Amino acid sequence: MTFEDAIFYFFAAVLLGSAAMVVTIRNPVKSALFLVLAFVSAACLWMLLKAEFLAIVLVLVYVGAVMVLFLFVVMMIDVNLAVLRQGFADYLPVGGLVAVLMVAEIALAVGPKQFAAGRIAHAAAHVAHPHYSNTRALGLLLYTTYVYPFEIAAVILLVAIIAAIALTMRRRPDTKYQDPARQVEVRAQDRMRIVKMRTEPKA
Repeated sequence: MTFEDAIFYFFAAVLLGSAAMVVTIRNPVKSALFLVLAFVSAACLWMLLKAEFLAIVLVLVYVGAVMVLFLFVVMMIDVNLAVLRQGFADYLPVGGLVAVLMVAEIALAVGPKQFAAGRIAHAAAHVAHPHYSNTRALGLLLYTTYVYPFEIAAVILLVAIIAAIALTMRRRPDTKYQDPARQVEVRAQDRMRIVKMRTEPKA
């Protein structure tokens, strides 16, 4: 076993362990922190595959932005852990069956027949080339070979954004709304009346 293989197995073990802690730990804040650890471990695996751009994007976007937002939301809302644990034993058999099926499917998909050491080629080393750019190579591959899946994913994300905005902007009868146009048109004479009162003499 080479040093690179040892590093790979180390970060892979950390990734699997942190991913298991994300779904099994009871505290949501600790679960989000273990998810951060999982993202960092995945970024290290991207570094081993000579995909430095994807690794730094994973850390900056997910760890630096998305997970910080998750942590703020989880810490601000009052999560009642007792309510979340109710009915856990009732759904445990079905959840266990689904978990076993998912593990079996993953084992069949990424088994030794498809991802054996002899079947997967090593990542090409381009470090010594002065004009090689990992970002440029990824962009060329993304916008030529995989341009249609990329566009489809972009359309799906756009539909999700529009749906989220539509759900947020829907009218509710018990919610008070403000009309900025009417607020701008308000005059001082309509909202305020100056009353002149007679002064009282001093006693």
